[in-house]
Amino acid sequence: MGNLRRHGLIWVLLCAGISILWGSVVLSSNAWMDFRAVYAGTRCLIHQHNPYNVSDLEREYLSEDGQRPPATPSHLQAIVFCINLPTTFVFVAPFAVFSWGPAHVLWMLLTGCVLILALLLMWDVGASHAPRVATFLACIVAVNCESIFSAGNTAGIVVGFCGIAVWCFLENRFVWIGVLCLALSLAIKPHDAGLVWLYFLLAGGAYRKRALQTAVITAVIGLAAVLWVSRTAPHWMHDWNDNITATSGPGGVNGPGPNAVKDGTLYSIVDLQGALSIFRDDPHFYNLVTYLLCGVLLLLWSIRTLRTRFSLPRAWLALATVVPLTLLVNYHRLWDAKLVMLAIPACSLLWAEGGGAVGKAAILTTSAATLFTGDLSLVIFEMVSRSLHVGTNGILAQAITAVQIRPASLVLLAMEIFYLWIYLRRTAVQQEQAVQPGLRDEQKCAPS
Repeated sequence: MGNLRRHGLIWVLLCAGISILWGSVVLSSNAWMDFRAVYAGTRCLIHQHNPYNVSDLEREYLSEDGQRPPATPSHLQAIVFCINLPTTFVFVAPFAVFSWGPAHVLWMLLTGCVLILALLLMWDVGASHAPRVATFLACIVAVNCESIFSAGNTAGIVVGFCGIAVWCFLENRFVWIGVLCLALSLAIKPHDAGLVWLYFLLAGGAYRKRALQTAVITAVIGLAAVLWVSRTAPHWMHDWNDNITATSGPGGVNGPGPNAVKDGTLYSIVDLQGALSIFRDDPHFYNLVTYLLCGVLLLLWSIRTLRTRFSLPRAWLALATVVPLTLLVNYHRLWDAKLVMLAIPACSLLWAEGGGAVGKAAILTTSAATLFTGDLSLVIFEMVSRSLHVGTNGILAQAITAVQIRPASLVLLAMEIFYLWIYLRRTAVQQEQAVQPGLRDEQKCAPS
């Protein structure tokens, strides 16, 4: 076990290094960065201008380091139509006081440290039960983070903070660091960390207390952010809603429709609306179906969580269930999908119980989810699928098209159904009977 864990750690760090190196190469050949838009919005606010006003934000963006106008309409939308919550500006403000060069370097250093630390913590928990499985899954995630290390999207820090908080809570170590991390994650991107926070609220006991402490800190950050933005831009909420409508509607950079964006970002959408839009590109259709389906799944998960007593194996299984649901229910992209790292402990636990049909199904679904929400994996898949020409007429052709351009949404749905099924059918006694670390025969066939 000791050698397997040491070798596993080396492999995970090596894969993370590949992501950082490749992300840096992509960044050097592409002037676009998600962080640049957030940075410009925060600087705009610091200079007493409205970051949600298109003209103000574009002026601020172009004033920094002699920036040229965005090359494509989608990049223009992503920059000047700010949809970030005011709380994001509070977090980015310490970076925005610096010029672009130092701010960019500090931001990417923080992103890399936080995200890799969270992945190592998830790997460590899983490796205590099934080192090979945990290493296999962690390596897939680690080698597929190029978009985060090239674009600097806030999701890298949000997912990292969320993973660290989960580890702190469930391992009962550095709890206050966990509370602060989850609060920051929840404040910046509540649609990433919200359901993870909900689990701790429903789990009861000390975990509910930690969830409430997190909510208080998040509320304080939110209040400070709203007061700051409102002082400079009293009508910011109206502008913010207009920006969301412009970017999420037909043809918008964040629209889930199959023809929304045609400059290489089509595959990066992972929410269920993206897959359903292949069958009918109508927001009334794909939003209604998504909310109904995810609402039922969330209700079943919530009832089960409330009615069963807490145990550590059940906690990891509950989180593995809620992660794909988080990504399916509303707008998410590949960088948000790194949240699947939270399923590594649950998958390792299921395999460690004996490697039977359930363990193999866990590896299959979790591996597929990590692969098809990965940057390099989807690049390869896109190259292969481009050679396939499928008509758009008929339900079968539409289904094949959905597999071609929205594979991430479909595998996340499969992962959600599998883990929810396991979560609903397993009793607390079954979970307590899971094998202890080191007792499983590691010579059985497993990914390596």
